[in-house]
Amino acid sequence: MKLQRKNRLRAAALGAIAVSGALVLTACGSDDNTSSTGGSGDKTSSAAASNIKCDGAKGQLLASGSSAQKNAMELWQNAYNAACSGAKINYKGSSSGEGIIAFNQGTVGFAGSDSALKPEEVADSKKICKTGQGINLPMVGGPIAIGFHLEGVDSLTLDAPTLAKIFDTKIKKWNDTAIAKLNPGVKLPDLAIQPFHRSEDSGTTQNLGKYLSATAASDWKYEAEKKWPAPGGQAASGSAGVAAQVKQTNGAVGYFELSYASSQSISTVKINTGAAAPVEATSENASKAIAAAKIKGTGKDLALGLDYTTKADGAYPIVLVTYEIVCDTGNKADTLGTVKSFLTYTAGDEGQKLLSGAGYAPIPTEINAKVRETIAGLS
Repeated sequence: MKLQRKNRLRAAALGAIAVSGALVLTACGSDDNTSSTGGSGDKTSSAAASNIKCDGAKGQLLASGSSAQKNAMELWQNAYNAACSGAKINYKGSSSGEGIIAFNQGTVGFAGSDSALKPEEVADSKKICKTGQGINLPMVGGPIAIGFHLEGVDSLTLDAPTLAKIFDTKIKKWNDTAIAKLNPGVKLPDLAIQPFHRSEDSGTTQNLGKYLSATAASDWKYEAEKKWPAPGGQAASGSAGVAAQVKQTNGAVGYFELSYASSQSISTVKINTGAAAPVEATSENASKAIAAAKIKGTGKDLALGLDYTTKADGAYPIVLVTYEIVCDTGNKADTLGTVKSFLTYTAGDEGQKLLSGAGYAPIPTEINAKVRETIAGLS
């Protein structure tokens, strides 16, 4: 029976990856923290069959935040809810900013954010984490894809200065000489560029801003904040909203996590970093960039410093890491067991292995070992 259940759970996880395109359509702005359906049966045997440990897990756990990791969370919570019949995870993919607000208001067990907590957000967290504070646990990595819709053009290369000018609406036509120079032999249309950006505070926006600030400082004069800083362009809600607009608009360009591009067959830009060849947005190429990240947080905080200026061959530079925000100590007693059980699974080998197949990049082994140790010590 255990072997049969194990096979069923593996099939369910693979099936979830196959339908991730459908999940994208509800990834942001339209999901509710309603109950997810989970598997039935004996809790202990189901958990043993999938290597998910349900010790201390009970009841419904609400979480919210980053839409970047929404598709990964769908996979994880489906597998977890099937294994741990006494506990249910409900993750609402909204935005990093909204997730942090919800966490600091005490309405969720943990939050997802594509940017580490700011000092003022850490200070606010101490009201909820009665004996501690909010910390950052890197859980999901991946490329921020630059998706485009340009009829007749399937392959496009851009560099940081050109990308900055496009999103700052300084380059207005697709046949601009700067774009043409990067794409010899490509017939570019005399068509207006329609750049799309996130309408709400977004860690994805902030990470794109960090990349542009680091690599095109003379062309991108804005601070890297969660709120979109540049005038012009059009706004859409969540990564799913931006992807949907790019998908349906000829001449459009936007930014979102690779899973949204893959599931909707949206073409993505190759980035000219100065390496031997332009770099494509793939999980493997993002992993090469994230592998060079260093922990910059102190104590139990594991916030990372990313190198957006990398010129290593095959390293895709526009990356983000999504953090799960939790209290190091002072977590609520009624949700602590479920938080630890679920995050132990997502940071474990089984949870991390699901990421590559869904357009994400697993957290590097050395960093992930520290994540697991920190989760084990949450109280």
